[in-house]
Amino acid sequence: MRLFKIVFRVLLVIIIILFLLALVVRAATNIDSINRYAWSDISGWWDFFGTDSVSVDSKKIQGYASSSIGDISLNCFTTRNGNICSTSNYGVCNGPGPHDIDGNCPNGNASGDLTGWGWNDEVGWISFNCDESSHGGPNNCLSSNYSVNIDNGGDFSGFAWNDLEGWVSFNCADLGTCGNSNYKVTTSWSATSSFAHLESAVFDTRVTGGATLNSVIWHGAQPPGTSVDFQVAVSNNSNGPWNYIGPDGTNTTYYGRACPLAGISNPGAGPNKAICINRGPVSNYRYLRYKVRLLSDATQTSTPRIDDIILNWSN
Repeated sequence: MRLFKIVFRVLLVIIIILFLLALVVRAATNIDSINRYAWSDISGWWDFFGTDSVSVDSKKIQGYASSSIGDISLNCFTTRNGNICSTSNYGVCNGPGPHDIDGNCPNGNASGDLTGWGWNDEVGWISFNCDESSHGGPNNCLSSNYSVNIDNGGDFSGFAWNDLEGWVSFNCADLGTCGNSNYKVTTSWSATSSFAHLESAVFDTRVTGGATLNSVIWHGAQPPGTSVDFQVAVSNNSNGPWNYIGPDGTNTTYYGRACPLAGISNPGAGPNKAICINRGPVSNYRYLRYKVRLLSDATQTSTPRIDDIILNWSN
């Protein structure tokens, strides 16, 4: 049995992290130009596209919508008058609050479950969730259960609340009125993770009759919501060809499960755990390569870090 340890240096880790955490350049608004309206029985249509300022990201919503009663401000940092957070700190978060003075929601988790308050000069605070406890407010869900949510397709649904306006509807489907009044608010944002791939150098087992790859172990860190997995390629020629495959022998799957343990057929993998390889497709080959895939969390703020990789093979 032989072990081959490949040490990844700091530069490689930095490059991968920078790749995963690169900022995505967005337009001023990512609200759909057609599906752009919420409805209030008092003030009518609230337009989330027309001001070219409303934008959803993995942490928060920013900008301001327009209506017959004036701006519906969603973030104290991005009002029509600029940053007013020093005098009135508020905002709508994509996930739990609170909302920070710098215009961000540090606990936002890209869940699509909106919390917090917007503001209108005519009617005051607009609540996006019956539970505002993460923003320093009350939890009223036992007496009045409401919320505004964004699904995986970017469609808003549910209701916001204002003491003067009452319910504000974000999707006609919630009221069953789409046949008479077809409206909703839609954003191009969706909770997505970023991938990075790295292909290894060619490793020579020096077993002229061919070796068998048994397992892969990696050392490093895997924050919640992130993952690390592998594909492997083998050849009897140092120049390949290199066909990277996963557990089913195709290039569409990846090795990410740990080796079976007593009573656990597919335990979750992670750092310092052996990932067993399907030996059939990789037996009796002298040269080995692997492709590692790193997946960030849905907010694209955390990524795994790989320090070492160990390949375990036998004659």
